Formats: sequence, structure tokens, C-alpha cells
Amino acid sequence: MDDQMILKAGKDTILFETTELQSLYNRLGDDFVKAVRYILDSKGKLVLCGVGKSAHIANKLVATFNSTGTPSQFLHAAEAKHGDLGIISKNDVVICISNSGTSSEIQEVAPFLKEYSSVLIAMTSNKNCLLAELADVVLDTQVEKEADPNNLAPTTSTIVQLAMGDALAVALLQAKNFTSTDFAKYHPGGALGKKLLLKVEQLVKPDRKPEVQLSAHLKEIINSLTYSSYGITVVIEDHKVKGVITDGDVRRTLAKDVDYNQITAKDIMSVTPKTIQKNELASVAFEELKNNQIGQLVVLDGENYVGIIDLHTLLDNGFK
Repeated sequence: MDDQMILKAGKDTILFETTELQSLYNRLGDDFVKAVRYILDSKGKLVLCGVGKSAHIANKLVATFNSTGTPSQFLHAAEAKHGDLGIISKNDVVICISNSGTSSEIQEVAPFLKEYSSVLIAMTSNKNCLLAELADVVLDTQVEKEADPNNLAPTTSTIVQLAMGDALAVALLQAKNFTSTDFAKYHPGGALGKKLLLKVEQLVKPDRKPEVQLSAHLKEIINSLTYSSYGITVVIEDHKVKGVITDGDVRRTLAKDVDYNQITAKDIMSVTPKTIQKNELASVAFEELKNNQIGQLVVLDGENYVGIIDLHTLLDNGFK
């Protein structure tokens, strides 16, 4: 098999699966709406059941539903009749995924799925199977054939199942007005969680709080800048911020023909520093730094000086 044949096999597979997804799109209708309504009206959780490759799809969809605001749990059809049916309560909605609907595990467990739940939704390509007959609504995931030449390996069938499940999840998400902030609550460790939940005060380092008094001389100012390594120090009087001095301010002063011993913080500070409150989101700080093309913000608690947040810290925490 030469390289061109390998490439053609890959492209043919994607093209075939795309065609089946288009077919699914064209026939999506009232049954899909009913399924979404059943799940929205449920007082319990969503249980997804399957066996074989359909079980893998069900497991993935459980993760998708959970992360988008629909509490879900996986039930393996083979384990269901050995005690795992206990996870289903009378308020739950069950989605049972089976391409053929005729596997022994599905046929044996389907009546119990119907009896123990409030609603049974079948996701199958076979509308004449027992599962479909028992279901309150059937989601048609029929495909013409699998993508492999032998029509045996689950390929197009699992792609269509996955797409149907994703469509349900997104429709539910929109119906619940589930926002990016809601999504972040379930992903506190991810990049999105950091962007939407992380507060400025969580990034401020209390042991690196550069400050000098109004009367500080040049040597003290340079020491403060060097110690903190932020490239900025804050000028304080009576615990209130009066201004800031940057590395650049010091360099410009040193370039002048002046008596350095007479220079104080009051003489070279900028009196309108950019500030941010400590309880603001870190994402707000990042946008402020970008929009103003600066490297640091002075962090406040009301009027009190808390510390510095800088661009490098935000970049290190995934902001881009």
C-alpha cells in the first residue's frame, strides 16, 4: 500500500463520516426536541447506558453533560443486572445507546431501565428493537454503513452517536443559559477556569511588596526596585499610594545633570499610577495591562496598598 492509497483511505473515511453527519442533521426533528424537554423537566440526574463501543461513547458524553450543567452518570449495561441498576432513581432520565439495539445485554436490561426511571430515551439505528419499543422517545442514529470496507468496525455509527449526544448537551446548555462562567466553575484547574475565576489577590505575593516613603533618597529607591524585581516601586504616605517610580524613571533621572543626593521619591514619581482592586478578576488585570501597554498594576484593597501584579505573573498562569 503506497502513501497515496494510505492518504486516500483516511480522506475517504472522513468524507464518509461527514456524509453520515449531514444525514443526521437533515433528519433531526421533534424526537430530539422531546428528548431535550424530558431532560430539562427531570427532577433527577441523567444516566447514560451502553455496552461495547457505545459504552465508550456514553462515558464520553457523561463527561460532556457534567461539564455543561447536566448532572450525569454512566451505567454499563453488562453490570446493570448485577447490582448497578441501583444508581437509577425514579426521577432520573436514562439514555440507552445501542447501534443495533439487539445485543443480549441491552435486551435484558431495557425493561428495567424503563421501569426504574422516569423517562427512557433510546439512541439507536434500529427502530424495531425492544429498546426502541420500550422507549418514551427514540433518537435515530441510523447510518448507511460503517466506514471500514468490511462494514464491521464501529466508525460512522459511533461518530453519529457522539454527535447526537453533543447536540443534546449543547441544546441543554443553551436552554439553561449556561454561561462560560458556569462552565469555569466545573473546570477550576483548566485555563478557562483560571481566566474566569482567578482573582488578582491570588497572584499577589505579599513578600514582594516594593514601597518607599515620599522622602526616600535615590539609593533607597534603587534598592527597593532591585529587591522586588518588578521594575516598579510604590511611593507611600500614611499607608496611601501617592505615586510610583519605575526603572525608567530612575534611568532618566541619572541621565540628568543633577545632585543625586538631593533627589527624593517625591521628585521623580508618577502621580497617576494604574491600579486595580484585589478582588478583581485576574483576566481584568491582564486586559488592563495589554490595553495600556504597561507591565505592572498597583493592587489595592480599597485605598490601602496590597502589592503588585505584573504581566509576567499572568503569562505564567496561562493568560495570553
